Amino acid sequence: MTTEESRVQVGEVIEGWAKAIGAKDVEGAMAYFAPDVLSFDLAPPLQHMGREVIRKGLKEWFLTWDGPISLEIRDLRVTADGDVAFCTSLQRMSGTKTDGEKPNLWVRATMGLEKIEGTWRIAHEHTSTPFYMDGSNKAALDLKP
Repeated sequence: MTTEESRVQVGEVIEGWAKAIGAKDVEGAMAYFAPDVLSFDLAPPLQHMGREVIRKGLKEWFLTWDGPISLEIRDLRVTADGDVAFCTSLQRMSGTKTDGEKPNLWVRATMGLEKIEGTWRIAHEHTSTPFYMDGSNKAALDLKP
């Protein structure tokens, strides 16, 4: 398999994962994760380890949304070599929460993937928001690319 073929396949994994998140499809999203996935997600704690922890977190998080979640992937960059790959992107999340809030925010995302038994799986994900360094320590949720 060429590096370009690997990059295309990794891009398809990220696209499929984003669609599953948007549809609030827990098992669909979980299909893209490696068994020992490590996530540095926006929600506490600092890290989430393993598929069951992530599955539980997704189930709980999806319940806080009324209807689908819009997850736009922008500026996806993929580097792949052999059985490992990483990608970076900006991701826009919007929709309506069950409390009526309508978030519309951009986050930064990095994912590490591993080819396991011939299939690319997300082995690590890291999502972050910048914060204002003016002493307020407030998340900079109003930034746009």
